[in-house]
Amino acid sequence: MKKQYKDVSYSVSRSDRKTASIYIERDGEVSVLAPKKLSDAEVESLIENKLVWIYKNLAEWCDLNATRVEREFVNGEGFLYLGRSYRLKIVEDQLQPLMLKQGYLCLRSGLEDRQEDTHEVFKEFYREKSLQKIIERVEYFASQMGVTPKGIKVQELQHRWASCTTEGMLNFHWKCIMAPLTIIDYIVVHELAHLIHANHTEAFWNEVDKILPDYLERKQWLRVNGAGMSL
Repeated sequence: MKKQYKDVSYSVSRSDRKTASIYIERDGEVSVLAPKKLSDAEVESLIENKLVWIYKNLAEWCDLNATRVEREFVNGEGFLYLGRSYRLKIVEDQLQPLMLKQGYLCLRSGLEDRQEDTHEVFKEFYREKSLQKIIERVEYFASQMGVTPKGIKVQELQHRWASCTTEGMLNFHWKCIMAPLTIIDYIVVHELAHLIHANHTEAFWNEVDKILPDYLERKQWLRVNGAGMSL
């Protein structure tokens, strides 16, 4: 449920966490994660204290999203996969709706005229590829970090790249497979670290740093380029 404080529209999610945090989500929404005991008035006080930070980050979000790409399902259009742009080729006599072959993303002829169906075809392709790659990377890093997630899902997460539930389930956005492998690794390690520390404390970032000493560069890449990872 959306709430309003002055000119800031925000949402609040309460849980058993001990501290409150404010985030600017990928869709530009201001999100407050708060302890259950924190009152609405206390949440507004938190926002008041962070108004300058919120305005600054919303302005940066607008700048970064100015380059968002609207892609069309036509011959020659570029679509991202593992950090590379592959041109779309409409082909005849292909059993699978969408395939990556010979350096092209090949779409079966006839689908391109049905935008909603084609969108779902691409999402299913990305979901399948994401699950394969993310399971591989989770297994690789989980052993190094000494953690065991309860399970792994790839799904539509709207404005988040990934999440970790209190039960230890890791959820990843299907768009993750559009990023280079180094960025996928950052997203994976980030969520695995949440199995050790639920919040973004200094101890949490120390866990990430142990595995990826250059995590700040990867985090910045995702922040700058994330808007372009879309259909």
